[in-house]
Amino acid sequence: MPATEVTILRELLAAEPGFVSGEKLAKLLGVSRVAVWMQLQKLARHGFAFEAQRSRGYRLAGRPPMLHHGFLLAYLRGRGRTPEILCLDTVDSTNSEAERRLAAGAAVPLVILAREQTQGRGRRGRSWHSAANGNLYATFVFRPHLEPARLQDFTLWMGLSLCELVANFTKVAPGLKWPNDLHVGGRKAGGMLTEARVDADQVRDLVFGLGLNVNGRTADLPRELQGTATSLAEAAGGPLDINRFAAALIGRMLGAYAAFEDGSYRKDFATLWHKYDVLRGQPVTVLQGTRSVSGTATGIDDEGSLLVRLASGRTERFRAGEVTLARDAAPAT
Repeated sequence: MPATEVTILRELLAAEPGFVSGEKLAKLLGVSRVAVWMQLQKLARHGFAFEAQRSRGYRLAGRPPMLHHGFLLAYLRGRGRTPEILCLDTVDSTNSEAERRLAAGAAVPLVILAREQTQGRGRRGRSWHSAANGNLYATFVFRPHLEPARLQDFTLWMGLSLCELVANFTKVAPGLKWPNDLHVGGRKAGGMLTEARVDADQVRDLVFGLGLNVNGRTADLPRELQGTATSLAEAAGGPLDINRFAAALIGRMLGAYAAFEDGSYRKDFATLWHKYDVLRGQPVTVLQGTRSVSGTATGIDDEGSLLVRLASGRTERFRAGEVTLARDAAPAT
């Protein structure tokens, strides 16, 4: 990514809603004002809009509706050390790309973003609808020094951290549906998938992927999903700046991982789970293969297992399974 592009965008963001003079930009970059103008024309072809005023300079007047690598980096400047970030137009799956990068010896942490996935992956081998309509597909790659048993509540913690971000960024009320679904207004707005390569006593590679319906329209989803899915934009009442959101997501997820790795996440875990758990007190059915168990969700245990109180009064624990709320017409994936 050209440093010139990132510098221009960073200066324009810092000056909002004001202007930045062409002379200042030219001096920062060590180029002519004509060269600055030409760079702005190039950015305009990628969806940016600029207002120019004589003696005042330029200001940012419009943002691209899709991910833009340079804009994302401009948002991240000043937020501490920036990890390696790949921003792809199309990929089969960001998690699959992570596996290829790990096999090639890529440095970590690594963040992989895509505007579109052709073979998006969900839990239990399911596909994830991943159209290029302003949504966000991301994978975070780590090489932790953790015992495998530590991963039992990793996805839940990352999901709770995602809920905190969505609540602060959009002012809507998100929730987490055990074990890996982001819900807004009772509908699914995102899903998470954690994959790990484990040695006998240590996690070697850790890949955390998520797909978020950010600016997509429910009407553009496959018909079978339109009754159960939504987007953050629809819940918030307007489109989000997807590059600003992606920058905030990267910061939040890296911070959440650091807290998980050093164990400090434990002080906030229970409070956040109580805040964002959408199943507590709800009648649910848990499917495990051909076995179906119905009861009332009562929370999770210390290992992140779902607790379900049966009609008999007995409580069962579930480490894995598909959960259906009684109000749902079909199981959510």
